[in-house]
Amino acid sequence: MVVVGAGVVGLAVARALALAGREVLVLEREAQIGSGTSARNSEVIHAGIYYPAGSLKARHCVRGRQWLYQYLKDRGIAHRQIGKLIVANTPQQLAGLPDIVRRAQANGVHDLTLIGRDEARNLEPALECLGAVLSPSTGILDSHGLMLALQGDLEHAGGTVACHSEVRRVSAHHQGLDIVMADGLVLRARGLVNAAGLHACALAAATAGLPARYVPNPRYAKGNYFILNGRVPFSRLIYPAPDPLVSLAGLGIHLTLDLGGQARFGPDVQWVDRVDDYSVDPARSGQFEDAVRLYWPDLPEGSLQPGYAGIRPKITGPGEPTADFCLQGPNDHGVPGLINLFAIESPGLTSCLSIADEVSHLLA
Repeated sequence: MVVVGAGVVGLAVARALALAGREVLVLEREAQIGSGTSARNSEVIHAGIYYPAGSLKARHCVRGRQWLYQYLKDRGIAHRQIGKLIVANTPQQLAGLPDIVRRAQANGVHDLTLIGRDEARNLEPALECLGAVLSPSTGILDSHGLMLALQGDLEHAGGTVACHSEVRRVSAHHQGLDIVMADGLVLRARGLVNAAGLHACALAAATAGLPARYVPNPRYAKGNYFILNGRVPFSRLIYPAPDPLVSLAGLGIHLTLDLGGQARFGPDVQWVDRVDDYSVDPARSGQFEDAVRLYWPDLPEGSLQPGYAGIRPKITGPGEPTADFCLQGPNDHGVPGLINLFAIESPGLTSCLSIADEVSHLLA
């Protein structure tokens, strides 16, 4: 069994397959594991709030969050369940807060609390808002520590990770799948999981035997982050409430904290055509400051510094509703042994163990 992509989802899938008794090889084009989307995000453990009821994102996030907290605890991986506030700063956002709570309840998240401005400011005195939703089960984690643990479990179960191993194309036939590497080597496998993230659509397009109608059009939404130069007066994550009338490609420019207490703001949404441009334009700091001051009016002038950027592997574009996770198996496209994972963006980190479990069952 071959898994293409050693990000957090690819490693979780490979681990699940190896623990189920399969011989597993993970092929990663980069020099190390988890150097793409898995290393360039907010490192947040999501509760499962925003996603449509019955969606794969809702199901895998809620189940995956429970499994992930337990896994992090069992393995001694650094994490903190610090909670977050979803804050409303416009009448439209305020009117939409009860819908956020109802949607979360439909997804199986029953610990949200709708609070007013005074209660929110009692929790976070530097905060400005009209009202908020408190999510106590949101947390943060060491994503690289998680990936190292997944890799360790995989290798302990007999699996292997091969970096500097780029797959150029795949050919499906009645004997299995031929995997052609960049150096010309051809591997034959009985099954393949395409967990290539930003390159998943391209790999699917280069898979002979897979009908073209099952290959979505890739879209890339870059998310820039700015780092606060100084201490932040918040102990929880702060997210702006979504506008109920607007389709967003992200969750707004929010405040997250790393395990050392460093504050970072982002990501925004910048539609791009390339998957290799991770530069952060310092000129974007103005729009970041404007967005942050809606909920933190006392943000010091000039205190935001360019941090890092990540790119979301989307299959829908600007102005379109965000697509659900796409776990495409033989029952969908008819190619035995082939699983394609498309649009595994947020909450993919939170959902990794749950997605891995489903992929394992699809291949069973």
